[in-house]
Amino acid sequence: MDLNPAQLAAVTHGNGPILVIAGAGSGKTRTLVHRMAHLVAGGAEPESILLLTFTRKAAQNMLWRAAQLTGASCRKVMGGTFHATANILLRQYGSYIGIGPQFTIIDRADSEGIINLIKSSLGMGGASKRFPSKRVIFNLISGAVNKNASLEDLVFAGYMHLAEFMDDFITIAEDYRQFKLDHALMDYDDLLVNWQRLLQESDTAREILSRRFQHILVDEYQDTNHIQAEIVRLLAYTHDNVMVVGDDAQSIYSFRGADFANIMRFGEQFPGARLIKLEQNYRSSKPVLDLSNDIIAHAEEKFAKSLFTTSTGGIRPRLLICTNEGAEARFVADQIVHLQSKGLALDQVAVLFRSGFHSYKLEIELGGRGLNFEKRGGLKLTESAHIKDVLSFLRVTINPQDNLSWNRILLQLDKVGPKTAQKIMQRLVQTETPIEALQTYPAGAAWKAQLRQLCACLAALLEEGRTPSEQFDLVMEYYQSIFEKIYFDDHPKRSRDLEQIKALIGGYGDLRSFVDDTALDPPEVETAASLDATGGQRLVLSTIHSAKGLEWEAVFIIGLAEGRFPNQHAVPGEQWEEERRLFYVAATRAKEQLYLSYPREMSGADRRSFYAAMSPFVAELKPDLYDTTQASFQLAERSKAPLSSSALAANQPSTPGTAPGADAVPVGELVPGMRVEHAFFGQGLVSRLSGPRRIEVLFDRHGSKILHLDYARLTPLS
Repeated sequence: MDLNPAQLAAVTHGNGPILVIAGAGSGKTRTLVHRMAHLVAGGAEPESILLLTFTRKAAQNMLWRAAQLTGASCRKVMGGTFHATANILLRQYGSYIGIGPQFTIIDRADSEGIINLIKSSLGMGGASKRFPSKRVIFNLISGAVNKNASLEDLVFAGYMHLAEFMDDFITIAEDYRQFKLDHALMDYDDLLVNWQRLLQESDTAREILSRRFQHILVDEYQDTNHIQAEIVRLLAYTHDNVMVVGDDAQSIYSFRGADFANIMRFGEQFPGARLIKLEQNYRSSKPVLDLSNDIIAHAEEKFAKSLFTTSTGGIRPRLLICTNEGAEARFVADQIVHLQSKGLALDQVAVLFRSGFHSYKLEIELGGRGLNFEKRGGLKLTESAHIKDVLSFLRVTINPQDNLSWNRILLQLDKVGPKTAQKIMQRLVQTETPIEALQTYPAGAAWKAQLRQLCACLAALLEEGRTPSEQFDLVMEYYQSIFEKIYFDDHPKRSRDLEQIKALIGGYGDLRSFVDDTALDPPEVETAASLDATGGQRLVLSTIHSAKGLEWEAVFIIGLAEGRFPNQHAVPGEQWEEERRLFYVAATRAKEQLYLSYPREMSGADRRSFYAAMSPFVAELKPDLYDTTQASFQLAERSKAPLSSSALAANQPSTPGTAPGADAVPVGELVPGMRVEHAFFGQGLVSRLSGPRRIEVLFDRHGSKILHLDYARLTPLS
């Protein structure tokens, strides 16, 4: 067997529980595959082995690879996801707790449909009533199961604005449970709950299953919830022959119910468990591993380990300190173009970020340069419904023949359905002045007043001299009440997306440029030119959650500013530590080149810029583990041509580990009333010293800014 010493020790482990802490890129799948083959070769019946994974693809891949090592015998190993295995076993043994084999499994859409029926039967909701959607109600019911929490706890933690419906949620949850029982239905959560019940409530079934599966292997154990961990414990109660493989440093799915305590307390659940660490990395270069190790070294609770590689050399990670988000987008795009010019395939490059909306400016920059990309996790700028709503108003302003946008706007009117909307649009397309035609349309009494408000909004949008920012504000004046009505249950969360749009549109001089830039989806049929330029390859933009388990030659982690990473809502303690692990997961996706970037200035929802501090996770890294580059781009208006890759010449590379403020102006040299110059904001007048190492400057063209002297690079003029 071609295994390193730690892998070999795990594979050849005898009986009893074993916890394998498998660092990123350390060959955990190979270890599990060889473990199955070793057990079969040692005389274990394939049918006595149970492999539990989190994806069907992972299970199929492992079983196929094990069969390649041992022959067809390993194909008899029972392997699959927790849910798929529960389905099989409940049909075989469910009668022990009163469950027949003929139950039907329902998916999320089915579940939401049932909840809708219950809402209607109880007189909740309806066209004239505000009531949380079936989606949110299902999220609460399912979350209570997976997170081992009460509905009350979940509502007060994330849906406080819906607290008035608490009693209704409890009623719906009980009726939903009873409906499934009455009709022999199970949703995904029921599969786990009932499997656990089977093992807890039936001594006979527990004995049968524990003796049937003499060896239990679990992949990605750090992602298990409390039910799954208890199922594993109960299945192994006659023998304790359990191998779980996972990485505490990659536990990042608490929002799905994953419990970090499961892997950390495995030794308590299985006393005497053996611990083996897989630390040899087969993915990343030494410089990338050194920085990754330093990220997780600061974790408060962990299994201490240090990833290493036998390969030598490698490129030191780079920290890109950018003037603002626009400069960050331009600099990252320039670096990607540079990597392409050096022969790196576009699909071997990934840009990772904490939340989906953090990539909006980069998407626009890439679109403007014709760089193909695909986005994973989160939504593109135009894919979420509420953003599509707002953009529809702006699109008909510059293209009155945009029927798709007209249809979306008209369907927001009370009592207007698809047929009526179609009739209205037929009239609008027959005239060159659709808004005037809309004003004279014979509206129904129920929606006449709202139509009048819509026409007033559209007329104001077309007034000469309106800036894109003003046009956005006009849309929101009309749309806000509709928005809160349509998305009543989660509009506070969706408002954050609209705030991003508000900040983004402020950087545009004309509306058409903004609308064009938001059309970022690649065409259905690629042109020959684009194929020639990229070979059909696409750069990957991804949330870090969606990137787990993947790898690329070069990885950019953007938006590493305080308030974004960690997320501004993360509470110190468990949430903060998971954010740190998320950063670690991102860094360990890189094989050879790793770039970290953060903007020193960001735009808020009020379109005002504010100073952005470096993420504390970056600030605590040893400075000799990376090189620093200052990226000082002035963000041009989008109506102008984007900067070319030659703009790289504007960067100022520093020596390894150089602090951002190595040549900052001493605070004593700056006094109120002094004229100063800033590379981005231009000339201005010092207003006051607003705190330690902070100064407020009234710039001639950009207004008042509070700057940090460690980053400001101000030049005194008098």
